[in-house]
Amino acid sequence: MNPHEQLILKFYTAFANADAKKMCECYHPNIQFQDPAFGILKGNDACQMWNMLIEKSKGNIKIEFSDIKADDYFGTAKWIATYNFSKTNRKVVNVIHAEFKFQNGLIIRHTDNFDLWKWSKQALGLKGFLLGWTGFMQKKIQEQALTSLKNYSKTIS
Repeated sequence: MNPHEQLILKFYTAFANADAKKMCECYHPNIQFQDPAFGILKGNDACQMWNMLIEKSKGNIKIEFSDIKADDYFGTAKWIATYNFSKTNRKVVNVIHAEFKFQNGLIIRHTDNFDLWKWSKQALGLKGFLLGWTGFMQKKIQEQALTSLKNYSKTIS
């Protein structure tokens, strides 16, 4: 494994061990994270998101990862998160394709891609099935995720 593949491995191993601090050690201070649920997060907000997700899962999140590939500039990985969505207690199995960009031996850009409609059907049930594909519902999911992160950040600062 090259150094960037080892970095991705360290990141997901830390996630599987519920260690957000170690995950964030893999990030450049100017990290930009993006996914369908949170949109774009920069800097410390990305680390706070991982802290919040791990804390809210109360140890009931299973992280599996595979297909780690990287060169000097870019990397990819596949990962699967299995957990109960905190608001509905419904089981979610989210299959995610991650893309990374590296700078100075750290991750400067991390983009997670997954099917938000598929996620919403699992997490929200019938409402997610009927409306999860719409821009309106996807925007609502993102607003709620960002509100949760904002509220979480207030409680720890």
